[in-house]
Amino acid sequence: MKTKRDNHYDIVIAGGGMIGSSLALALAPLGLRVAIVEVVPRVATSQPSFDDRSTALSRSTQRMFEAMGLWGDILAAATPITHIHVSDRGRFGFAHIDAQEQGVEALGYVVINRVLGGLLQRSLDAVANLDIVCPARIVAAKLGPDEAVVTVDEDGAQRDLTCELLVAADGSNSAVRSMIGITASQVSYEQRAVIGNLLPELPLQNHAYERFTEHGPLAILPVAEGRAGFVWNVQERDAERVLNLGDEDFLAELRATFGNRLGAFSRVGRRASYPLSLSKALRLTAQRAVLVGNSAHGLHPAAAQGFNLGLRDVAALCDCIADSRDDVGDAELLSRYSQWRRADQKKLVRFTDGLVHLFGHSAGPVKSLRNLGMLGFDLIPGVRETFAKHTMGLAGRLPRLSRGVPLT
Repeated sequence: MKTKRDNHYDIVIAGGGMIGSSLALALAPLGLRVAIVEVVPRVATSQPSFDDRSTALSRSTQRMFEAMGLWGDILAAATPITHIHVSDRGRFGFAHIDAQEQGVEALGYVVINRVLGGLLQRSLDAVANLDIVCPARIVAAKLGPDEAVVTVDEDGAQRDLTCELLVAADGSNSAVRSMIGITASQVSYEQRAVIGNLLPELPLQNHAYERFTEHGPLAILPVAEGRAGFVWNVQERDAERVLNLGDEDFLAELRATFGNRLGAFSRVGRRASYPLSLSKALRLTAQRAVLVGNSAHGLHPAAAQGFNLGLRDVAALCDCIADSRDDVGDAELLSRYSQWRRADQKKLVRFTDGLVHLFGHSAGPVKSLRNLGMLGFDLIPGVRETFAKHTMGLAGRLPRLSRGVPLT
């Protein structure tokens, strides 16, 4: 029997953003001793995971938060998506998915990251057996057969924490991933996502739009108070010009890209941007260590699936841990997690990457095939239903939490 030590945890989570916080909250019913190590102060508005981006929560994510007892608070701050419209700028083809047709009240929900992040942070305060080591940075990690040792730097003072399982949830540029010897491929799309919100002249009526252009996709999402969140992907070489446009010129160019379906745009909020790349870890586990979220896979936002895919990582890991409570860092447990998650991750990577390259292709024959594909999407029986199931995160083998079933 192991001797209890003040610095020993069942699980240490590197990263206290939306994925790391969600993991700690999901693990709470299991009564494990957990630590989150996060470099950004909890009161800081600079936490990159809690910015002004709008995140579309899939059906499986909704079920997971329901099982965790958080959905009521999230729903109060979220806007439902009842219809998704996909189009290709300058072409006649389009596709759509409707919630009523799929037999659900909503295909998903949109919430501002900052709002969701604040709710998750407040929920952490009520979790027993949870220590939040913040602001602090993991500067070293040593993996062994019986435990992992992480060295934490808190304002220049260093100390070691030991754990049975180390979870890297510190983003696509994960430092912990490198420390535990896992490499990742990273390919730039040479695009930047310009994000913000605005007021459309015509109401969105819970519709979400994805419009593909030769420079990258533009998503318009319904958010609270009649406003619309936008994710406008522009070429890297043009990003600085777009960001420096005055409000009127910016809105005019955005409307020219999107079209007149929502009338005029006004009252644009603060804009921000971030570079877009595809990252894939070459493996998901090491001895007593595992990757979740963007540490394992960083996707293009074209299909708004990155956060939802990360939460399915969390749900699957929690399933494996709940079924193997004796040793949460056991090699067999980690092998089960890796085998479970690989198929879902590869599918989403291929899907989002394929969309970007297909709609970014300017050759005439390819454009014609895209139009036929979109028309076929609406006309061929079963295609739309299959696509909707994947969009809602309901395809394949789902963990308990993703099905709305509590861990205990």
